[in-house]
Amino acid sequence: MADSHVIECTGLSKQYGSRQALDGLDLHVPKGSIFGFLGRNGAGKTTTIKILLGMVSPTGGSGRVFGLPVDNPASSVDIRRRTGFVSEEKDLYDGMSVAQLIDFTARCYPRWRRDLQEQYVRSFELPLDAGVKTLSRGTRTKLALLLAFCRGAELLVLDEPTSGLDPVVADEVLQQLVGHVAREDTTIFFSSHQLAEIDQIADRIGIVHRGRMMLAGVLDDLRQDFRRVQAVFEHDAPALTSSAPGIVRVRRQGRVLSVTANGNVDAIVAEAHGLGAVAVDVTAMPLKDMFLEIVAGEN
Repeated sequence: MADSHVIECTGLSKQYGSRQALDGLDLHVPKGSIFGFLGRNGAGKTTTIKILLGMVSPTGGSGRVFGLPVDNPASSVDIRRRTGFVSEEKDLYDGMSVAQLIDFTARCYPRWRRDLQEQYVRSFELPLDAGVKTLSRGTRTKLALLLAFCRGAELLVLDEPTSGLDPVVADEVLQQLVGHVAREDTTIFFSSHQLAEIDQIADRIGIVHRGRMMLAGVLDDLRQDFRRVQAVFEHDAPALTSSAPGIVRVRRQGRVLSVTANGNVDAIVAEAHGLGAVAVDVTAMPLKDMFLEIVAGEN
């Protein structure tokens, strides 16, 4: 494993019959990062997680977690031992009380952190005597996170961690994730289609669409580089002839030429002026607009 990466995938593919769930996915998650894995439903997010955790085998390509191959059964056991996973369903043993489930889980992990257990029981206000099956969705999520946080995991893999939560609880969960990474030197890889949440806490993102990684990088860098260029002409907008790298999408509507670009904006502006534009406007793009442009451009 490269010292700086916890997850490394190259050309990862997975096929279920005639359906291509992953189609040459490249994924690199640096150690200590909060990596937001974005995509529409069915884009390949959950399949990727299952492969990383050894729950399914890839059809092609390679994947490593902690430098260990994900398609090796012995290695996948070690990967899961060092990883805390919270599924979208928040699967828990409903026949136990909260205290019983915590104690049962703690006995399974030699590196269990009793100090973190006490901390998160207090901060999450978990009712220790309550039956797990009686918990609200938000409290189930908090309990599932405690079980993941306290096992001494080096990597937390979260699949839609705030699904179905009200905004107050969702924000509390997100802040706990950020605090845990800061205190415990943990890496978080979380899958979501909640753009605002990823924009709030992630330092790196990857956008997957139809099983392929369409965009990945440091979120602050992407915010800096992604721009929308709109050029207005006296008559119908001409076609853009630029072959500059970074052009994501080009649209013409009447007198307006609109270009979404990830870098090389100056070259696009210069060409628009060269084509006779009477006005050129360059605006920054929030994560939501980046996502929509990338996904729409591939449909």
